[in-house]
Parts: sequence; C-alpha cells; structure tokens
Amino acid sequence: MALRTLAVAALVALIPSFSEAQRPPQDQPAPPLRHDIVVTATRLETPEKRIGSSLTVVSGEELVRTGKAFVLDALEAALGLSTVRNGGPGATASVSVRGANSEHTLFLLDGLELNDPINPSRSYDVSHLPLSQVERIEILRGPQGLLYGSDALGGVINIITRTGSGRPRLSLASSTDTLRSVAADLSLAGSVKKIDYSFSLFHERTAGLSAASSFYAGNTEKDGYRDLSLAVHIGYAPRPTSHLTFTVRAAQDRTELDNFGGPGGDDPNNVQDYGSLLVRGQYRGHSRSGRWERTVSLSWLGTRRDNENPIDASHPDESDRSFYRSGIVKLDWQNNLFLHPANTLTAGLELENETGRSDYISDSVYGHSESLFPSAHAGSAGIYLVDHWEVQDRFFVTAGVRTDRHSRAGTAVTFRVAPAYIIAATRTRLKATLGTGFKSPSLYQLFAPATSFGPVGNPLLRPEHAIGWDAGLEQDLAAGRVILALTWFENSFRDLVDFDFAAGYVNIGRARTKGLEVSAEARPGGGSRLSASYTRLSARDRDAGTELLRRPRDKFSAEAGTRFLGRFDLAAHVLWVGRRFDRDFSLYPYPTIALPGYVLLDAVLTTAVGPHFELFARVDNLLNVRYETVWGYGAPGLTARTGFRLTL
Repeated sequence: MALRTLAVAALVALIPSFSEAQRPPQDQPAPPLRHDIVVTATRLETPEKRIGSSLTVVSGEELVRTGKAFVLDALEAALGLSTVRNGGPGATASVSVRGANSEHTLFLLDGLELNDPINPSRSYDVSHLPLSQVERIEILRGPQGLLYGSDALGGVINIITRTGSGRPRLSLASSTDTLRSVAADLSLAGSVKKIDYSFSLFHERTAGLSAASSFYAGNTEKDGYRDLSLAVHIGYAPRPTSHLTFTVRAAQDRTELDNFGGPGGDDPNNVQDYGSLLVRGQYRGHSRSGRWERTVSLSWLGTRRDNENPIDASHPDESDRSFYRSGIVKLDWQNNLFLHPANTLTAGLELENETGRSDYISDSVYGHSESLFPSAHAGSAGIYLVDHWEVQDRFFVTAGVRTDRHSRAGTAVTFRVAPAYIIAATRTRLKATLGTGFKSPSLYQLFAPATSFGPVGNPLLRPEHAIGWDAGLEQDLAAGRVILALTWFENSFRDLVDFDFAAGYVNIGRARTKGLEVSAEARPGGGSRLSASYTRLSARDRDAGTELLRRPRDKFSAEAGTRFLGRFDLAAHVLWVGRRFDRDFSLYPYPTIALPGYVLLDAVLTTAVGPHFELFARVDNLLNVRYETVWGYGAPGLTARTGFRLTL
C-alpha cells in the first residue's frame, strides 16, 4: 500500500510540472475562480458568495470532462458525502451526507423530489440516474427542513438539467469500456421565437461484474445491466414576464442481481426490472412592477420495480418474485417578493400525496411464504416563509420558519438561519448556519402488516428530527485564483425509526455526527487546475455507543489537470476512503467487521479534433485495487473507457 500511495503522489505531482513544461512564455495569468449562481440553498437564483449554507457545485464542464456516465459516479469524490453500492453498474446505491442515514438525503431533479415512497425507509436508489443532459449538481449539506420539508435531515442533492436556447444544437456521444459496456447519448436543444426545447435519449448496456464479489468462493457469473432514459423539456413564453414549461422524463432499466454478498451469493437468473415516469407542468411569471415573482408547478412521479428469481440448477428448491409500485402527486406554489434591492421575502405552499403497494412471494425447503403490502397512501401540507437580506454587499442572511402537517404522523416545525459576512480587506468570507429537519415515517413503516413473527408497521410513529449547525470560512488568495475553505459541523438526530422484533417499528434511535470539511481549489495559469478536499467524520449511535456503519472516518480527494498543445486536456484524480465498519450478513448474529481503506487513482485524456468533434479515454482504478463499499459485494477493478462527442 505504501508503494501505491507513493505512486499516487508522484502522478498527482507530475501533472502540474508537465503543465509548466508545456506553457508558452506569453501565457496570461489564469482568470479568477467563478462564483456560481445557485438555486438550491434559497429556492431562487442567488450568487454563491451571498449564501451562508455549506454548498458544493459540480459544474457541467467538470461532468463532461470526467467522461463518467451516471450521477453516482460524479458524487463519489464530493466533499462531505459517502457513497455505497451493492455490486457493479445498476446495483442498489445510496448516498450519505455528513454521516446521516441514506434516507436522510433528499434527492431532487430540477427541484422535484425523487425519494421513493415504496422503499421501506423512503430513500432513493441513485444507481439509475444518468448524467445525460445534466447541467450541474448542487449539494447542500446540513438539515434543510425549512426549504424542502421531509427527508432532508442530512442534506439535499439537486440535479439540474439543461434547457434549450439559441440555434438548434445536435449532440451525439458514444463510449465503450472493458466491462463490455456500450453507451450512446443523443440530444437536440434550441429555441425558436417564444418556444425553447430540449430532447435527449440515453442508452447503456454492460456485461458488468459479479454483484456477489468474485473474490469469494462460488461467485463466477457476471451481472449485467442496461438503461434506457428519455427526457423532454418544452418551454413557452407567451409574454416577456411569463414562462410555461412541460417536462417528461422516463427510464427503463434491467439489473441482474445476486442473492446476497459474500461466499455463495451468486445467482444466474435473479433480475430486477425498474421503471419510472415523471411528468411536470410549471408556470413562472412576474408582476408588471417586477416586484412579485410566482411559480406554480404540478407534478406526478411514478415508479415500479419487478423482481424475478426462479429456480435454477444452483437453487433447485428456492424461488421468489415481487413487485413494488409507488406514486407522488405534488403541487408547489412559491412567491418571491422583491421588497427592496437588498431584501427578498419568499413564501410558499406545498401539497403532496403519496401512494404505494407491494407483494413478495417466495418458495423454499421451508415452504411457501407471502408478504403482501396493500395499497396505502398519506398526504402532507407545508407552508414556509423565508427572508433574504443583505447590508452593503458584505453581510447576508437567510432565515425562515416552516410548518408541515402529515396526515398520519402529525405536525413538524422547522427553522433555519444562515448568515455570511465578507471581510473586503482580506477577501475572507465567514459563514455559519443553524437549522432543523424532520422526516415523516414511510408508508411501509406506518402500515406494513404483521407477520407470524410479530408486528411490523406502527401507525403511531412520530417524525424523526435533527438539529445541526456549521461554521467556517472561505479565503480568496492570488487575486481570486486560489480558494481555501474550512468548515466545522455537528448534527444531532432523535426519534429515529428503528425496528424492534417485539414491537415492530418504533421511535427509539439517537445519533450524532460531527466533523471537519476542508477544500482547496486553484487555477495557477497555463490551463492548469488543482483541487483537493478532505472530510473528517465522527458518526455514532448514541444508544449503542458504536460507530454508524459504512461511514468512513476519513476521506480525501484530489485532482490535477492541465491543457496543453492547444487541444489536449489531461487530468488525474485520486480518492482515498478510510476504514469503515460493516456487518457480515452471511453469519448470525451478523458480526461487525472492519472494511479496510482503499485508494483509487483515475486518469482521463480528452482531445478536440476540430471545432465539433472530441475524443476521450478514461482509466479508472489504475492501481487495480480490490475494495468493497458494502461487505461481500463486488466493485470494479482496473477499467478503461473510450469514446467520442460530436456537436453540430
């Protein structure tokens, strides 16, 4: 491992040196690092420097440059996040923010929630979301109940997609890799008169790898995956002060699975079919004075999962099948009142209704078993009031309060205060937040029928709650070409829903997470770029006195890149994830084990061939490290991908 670490350090150090060798003497100084306009932290367009919340933006330029295909891959190295996946491409995947449970991460697509009501904990499986047409990803850390209601105890990840403007733009991208993957992405975007449009079609098929890791005995069969995604966005502006949009997104996926992770988990015919359909209409308009902006949207998100695992030669007496259906209907009404150039008041109403049902049937040597979850539904209503104000372009505050009423779990009140202050003389930005969040019980936790072993669902469950704070600073150096940031954070969780074999689901859990986030970004000039981030995390179960599973105490990420000879771009990225704890579910009573840390080194080379055509080659896990994010499940070794992008 020491030799591998030295190799990583040498390669990362080599790229800036290579850049200096290629830099012409007449190169101009690098431009300052930009401050993005973001929407997730305040629900309206706001310069990032005016925000006190902890926010990371993964830009579209970065996403394209990496050559990655799915959102999960783009989140692996992000500050404050930890990702896990039960196997290779398409396998169930989740994201934890600052050590919170994965179901405490609220996923949004253009502001619309994606968390699945039929999932037992109402989490979101991020494995099926491609990067096709993604403009940027905004990652908001800390409890966000004020702005987004339920589920945002740990934070919010908002995937923002591209819209069309200007002349028609046709794009085609394709790639292949050593996992026998083939991917294609076709898109068309533009605008004409009062209409803007964007269409995209993405497909990937891969032979994959063994979900139950091939490093364990009995696991030899690869588990493939295929994804087909369609996105349509049409906008119409009848007047300069109003805009109507209609969005449709659909996905159809098939994932080959194994029965479990570890020795003997292989299964040759266990498959899951997944489908989702999102339909949304939105109106956005301004008053004649321009002081009142209102947005009204109505959306529906439906998902389905079908699992089929018939008998086979290795499992002649075992079979199971299941299906899961869910739907969310949501009305969102937001009003922005521009009371003064330095003061904006935002008020809104959200109404939501969710439904879900599932069936699970299995046969084994122990007999026939059925677990039927009949159709259930729950409604919620939330109102919020947020004030944004600033003083002399130096002091900025976002503060507000929200109340939500869940038809089954009752009322939750949340608040948030997020100030930021800029010291102009030293180019220092001080920031802090204090906020709360909650999570209403899922449909399964509320209504799951009892089994022969005892009760499961509990209609008397209360919402889970969290309170969290963070404080830090951001320092500009070298005329804005270097940015250093440091943040301390702490979150406390109570009334967490846990399972008790005697009582079913109950509110008994408590947890605390705290830590430190450090990041640095630089543009030294000559096309070079450097960035690094480090997260130190303590995540503990306050009742058991143990560390929470699958949360690394240490995580370090660094990237170095350069442009040279006018048309080449070379980048290397290193990710170190420290030791974590997990459970060995192949033994009873599920002993706790330590997963060793690992280092991943990736590199990508891109070259422009004319103004409209680009080639890229990417190598992941250059050191061919064996690692696991979940005990017993496989992860890719050294993998090479190559492809092209054509834009007309």
